[in-house]
Amino acid sequence: MNRMIMILGAASVGKTSVIRWLVPYLKENRIKPCLCKIDCLYTNDSETYQKLNVPYVVGLSGDICPDHFLVSNLCELWNWKEKQQCDSLIIETAGLCSRCCPATEHTLSVSVLDATASTHSAKKIGPMVTLSDFIVLTKIDMVSQAEREILIHSLSQLNPGAKIFPVDGDMLRHTMPSGVCSYCIGEKRVGSAFQQGVVGKIHFESGVSS
Repeated sequence: MNRMIMILGAASVGKTSVIRWLVPYLKENRIKPCLCKIDCLYTNDSETYQKLNVPYVVGLSGDICPDHFLVSNLCELWNWKEKQQCDSLIIETAGLCSRCCPATEHTLSVSVLDATASTHSAKKIGPMVTLSDFIVLTKIDMVSQAEREILIHSLSQLNPGAKIFPVDGDMLRHTMPSGVCSYCIGEKRVGSAFQQGVVGKIHFESGVSS
């Protein structure tokens, strides 16, 4: 997977969270990624990147438009990726301008949208969404099912070819036990007098526990 993957989106939509999930997934599949964070004046994402244990570089654009700054450095970033002997370069953009799309034709473009922004927010965004290969909807657990469906329908109309992935924080693969009893919190004494919380008792008449 010798690709450049660009993570696009406005500030605070969850781009870094997507990268925190993506990097371990790539490593599990024997793909060695490196990271680049583009920002304007300051970023603390390098602390997160360092924990991912992959090569990373930070670029601050200063007074220059961060998207223009990124495009001006794409060749240099790709050469840096080659020197790191990595398979993929993941770039997290500064996320300021909705009308720009710094992804090239050979870049895998991933747009990250906050589902809580507005059901009409997608229509206000230009090529960052309409030309994306993948669209990731974050914070979907904070909106209703109806709002979610409206937003997904709107995105499908704007970009019929994009694959849409609604995500929230995470979900358990199986339900947890239904409650807490005295023994869960350290009780050692045996007997009904010492049992509190969710307690099951056998009905000896039927032989079925409750």
